[in-house]
Amino acid sequence: MDHHDEKYLSYMLRLWQAVSEAGSSWRASLEDPRTGQRTGFADLGDLFGYLSEQTRERREDPDRSRDDTP
Repeated sequence: MDHHDEKYLSYMLRLWQAVSEAGSSWRASLEDPRTGQRTGFADLGDLFGYLSEQTRERREDPDRSRDDTP
């Protein structure tokens, strides 16, 4: 991963509603277009937690510039 890639994340997001006897909930998956790797999430809270974790390291690194626009 080069320096530019460390500042940029890209995913294909898929959302769908799953219905069961217990009710309905939103499910999600993210696909990394560079690798094709897919990660699934049982609910939106899990999705947001994953995204927060993926960006935490970038937010906490004081050596990175504030302008992370690709």
